[in-house]
Parts: sequence; C-alpha cells; structure tokens
Amino acid sequence: MKNKEDYLSGELLLIDKPLNWTSFQVVNKLRWQLKKVLNIKKIKVGHAGTLDPLATGLLLICTGKMTKKIALYQGLKKVYIGRFVIGATTPSYDMETAINQRFPVNHITPKLLRKTAAKFTGDIFQKPPLFSAIKKDGKRLYELARAGQTTEIEARKITIDHFQLTQITQEFVEFEVSCSKGTYIRSLVHDFGQAIGSGAYLSQLRRTRIGSYKVEESMTIDSFLDQTDRL
Repeated sequence: MKNKEDYLSGELLLIDKPLNWTSFQVVNKLRWQLKKVLNIKKIKVGHAGTLDPLATGLLLICTGKMTKKIALYQGLKKVYIGRFVIGATTPSYDMETAINQRFPVNHITPKLLRKTAAKFTGDIFQKPPLFSAIKKDGKRLYELARAGQTTEIEARKITIDHFQLTQITQEFVEFEVSCSKGTYIRSLVHDFGQAIGSGAYLSQLRRTRIGSYKVEESMTIDSFLDQTDRL
C-alpha cells in the first residue's frame, strides 16, 4: 500500500473516469483528497490526456514529481471502444447537443461501412470539433460554440492504427479504434458519416488503453478515496 511519501515524491495513478465528470474535476477531487490526508497546503496533480465528460475510461493522473513526465504519457497511443448513430448529426458531434440534421440511410450496407472504415487508417488530417477545449484567441472553442459563434479550425495530422467496426445494427455501430495523441473520436465519427454519404454522431465512448496501461488495472474515484483515507 502506498504511503504519504509516495504521493509527494510522485505517483502515476490509473483512474476509471466516470460518466459526466470532466477530467479537470477528477484532478481537483484527487488533489483535494491528497491535501486533506497528507495535511499539506499544496501538491502537484495533473492528467495526461483529457476525456470528454460524456466519455468514460482510463485517465492517467500524475502526482508530485511525476507531473514532469506528463508530456511523455500524453504521447502514448490510445485505444477506445464506442458506439455511434448513423443518419443524423449534432453540433458537438456527440450527445452533448441535440440532433440538428438528419440524412438518408437506405443506401448504407455493412460492406459500405467496413470499406469506408478502412479508408480512415494511417496518417489522416482531422479538424477538431468546435465544441472542444482548444483555445483560439484566448478563448476555449466550446465557449465560442455555446455563444453561437463559428470559427475556422485548422486540420491536424493524426494517425489511426486501426478502426474496426465490431457490431453493426440498424440503430447503431460499435467500434474499436487505436490512435495517436490529438485524435478526436467525435470528429472521426462525424467525418465517417460524411464519407458514407450520410451523417453520424458519437453516442458512447470508453478509453480502454493508453500505451501499455489498461483500464482493467485502474481504480474508481471512490476506491482511491477509500484507499487514501487509510493513510
């Protein structure tokens, strides 16, 4: 079991982020807990790669001197599993916002879906969603989007190692994707919908792996609180 000095000298924590929590809220909760149980006024805590509030799964949290390695962990490959709906789009590319447009789906077949998925592998260029935390002119893009403002976003080069459709039904498609740092799965789904001559939005997302770290090895926030309460 870890002791107080472990957290101060630096620890890498594997946390299973719950639904509707921001990554920042997770960091704040863990920092507050450590300050309380260690009886200190300040400790460095940071995450190595954001997860959207509507996503769950593996979040790497660094404490103490380990925060110096955050950039290293951020650069690791990520693996996600998820689900998307075909035939409609939302402004946020996920379920944060309501459907704004519907599209035909009669021409879509499993063969078309799998053939199109194969085109989204390797090095590709992707535009981040307008509803994202990227800053432009000192403001977060989602702040501009929620205010009804539009802005031009430059496409970024990313790498998709594999994009596999694991289940196809009339209502949704389930998938697994392995990708580089900076990949927005919401944008991948949105672009995929356009490529099949329709629309698509992300309805579920879970990060299962970062580099060699697996979500099965992670702990919940409640587990971390219980564990550290015994320090």
